[in-house]
Amino acid sequence: MARQIQAAYLVAAKRTAIGKAHRGALAQERPDDLLAHVLKGVMESVPQLDAEQVEDVVVGCAIPEAEQGLNVARMALLLAGLPESVPGVTVNRFCASGLQAVAQAADRIRLGEAEVMLAAGVESMSLLPMSGHRPRLNPRIFTDERLGIAYGMGLTAETVAQRWQVSREDQDRFALQSHQRALAAMKRGDFNAEILPYEVLQRRPNLVTGVVEIQSHWLSEDEGPRCDTSLEALAKLSPVFAARGSVTAGNSSQVSDGAAALLLCSEKILMRYGLQPLARFVGYSVVGVAPEIMGIGPLAAVPKLLKQTGVKQQQLDWVELNEAFAAQSLAVIRELGLDPAKVNPNGGAIALGHPLGATGAIRAASILHAMQQQDLRYGVVTMCIGTGMGAAALFEREV
Repeated sequence: MARQIQAAYLVAAKRTAIGKAHRGALAQERPDDLLAHVLKGVMESVPQLDAEQVEDVVVGCAIPEAEQGLNVARMALLLAGLPESVPGVTVNRFCASGLQAVAQAADRIRLGEAEVMLAAGVESMSLLPMSGHRPRLNPRIFTDERLGIAYGMGLTAETVAQRWQVSREDQDRFALQSHQRALAAMKRGDFNAEILPYEVLQRRPNLVTGVVEIQSHWLSEDEGPRCDTSLEALAKLSPVFAARGSVTAGNSSQVSDGAAALLLCSEKILMRYGLQPLARFVGYSVVGVAPEIMGIGPLAAVPKLLKQTGVKQQQLDWVELNEAFAAQSLAVIRELGLDPAKVNPNGGAIALGHPLGATGAIRAASILHAMQQQDLRYGVVTMCIGTGMGAAALFEREV
């Protein structure tokens, strides 16, 4: 007998502020501690629900090893104080891992297999290298048509820039806009509701007393946005991936650290406890594209999502397009005919940062709060994915 699909609602979403990798406030913080912090925080934000009601915790992580290995979902939920009866699973779809976690959690509810779920994402790019500690590509990758998988991300951005004719000046202008929008959003306090402040402890020896002193401060704002950047400053940066290229550190996403968690439930739970949802999860799509132009993944994922859900592109009020690179972001915006004013109105990963597997969950948290603040109906989170994929998720808020 076919199961009747039921609605899945997002009732809470929290994230850490995004820290700069290697030199930021979160650089020495364990990712499982960051994840435990947001899991605990999102549960505390909905006191009507008991932690024992959570039927699974799905966590996205792009490099699930070392400090964020050993099924970091299960480790972190126990650190967060959730009951031992709550299971956890870690999923990896590279940059879309956090968004994949949200989709999988929602699907469990929509299929009637669960009533309350937690979805999350986490990544420390400070503690783990981009490809993990011992990356080993299959040698056949270098000898056949799959060579594009071996391309560095920056080279794929250069390929997209050339094929879609995205100029260096346009990339730099887009990057500047990302910083300007992020700074304006921070000044307005638009991120305050979604950011869960994180206490950072620093231990320093006092050479006079011989005592290790502990200093504490709270990280409550994203570290990436720069008020001192300009077109002139961006234009001075050299290409970092190709000698005659146009992709620079300034028009690429920032390597970062962070985590986010979202609480999902069924309509039955909503009604029973009188919960007010942030939005309804409508649908999710994921597609494959040529690895050497992986940045254009949203070009296929967004139309597929809209076809699945029956929503028209002109109905979209807010699009969170992950800014892996300005080149691919502009190619997607132009090719899909997206309204630039509706794409990343509060800035994107070029300014805010891109902690890989956490980003999808972070961008989902951001769009849910933005839709609440501005009384919007439809929002999409979409992103390109390493090795040539694209993902997109649609959220609807009752207005």
